[in-house]
Amino acid sequence: NNVVPNAHFKKHWQGFVKTWFNQPARKQRRRHARELKAAALAPAPIKSFKPVVHGQTIRYSAKLKKGRGFSLAELKKAGLTAAYARTIGISVDHRRKNRSVETLQENVQRLEGYKSRLTFVDKKPKA
Repeated sequence: NNVVPNAHFKKHWQGFVKTWFNQPARKQRRRHARELKAAALAPAPIKSFKPVVHGQTIRYSAKLKKGRGFSLAELKKAGLTAAYARTIGISVDHRRKNRSVETLQENVQRLEGYKSRLTFVDKKPKA
C-alpha cells in the first residue's frame, strides 16, 4: 500500500558547491604579507624568549620543556621589570610561581645570557 519514496531532492546542488581554487594564491599572499611584516620589524627578535620548566605530572616531571613565560621573581633577580622584558622579546607569566631554587637560578642564568647577547638598534637615525 505504501508508495516507494523516489523524490529527487537537491537537483540544484551545483549552486551550493564552494570551490577552493583560490587556495594556492591565498597561501602565497599570506606568506608575502608575513615576509613584509618581518621586514618592517627587522631588528626585533622573531620569537619571544621562554623559560625552561618541568612537566606537571609525575610521569613528565623529569622532562624539561619551554614554558609560557618567566616568573616575576626570575625577572626581578635578573634585574628586569615585566613591562621592560616584554618590550625586548621576553615572555612574562605573572601567574607562575617558583617552587624550586634550581629552576629559578637556571632561568635567571638564561635571562642574563639573553641580556648579554642583546643588541639595540635605533630604528630612526639621529639627525
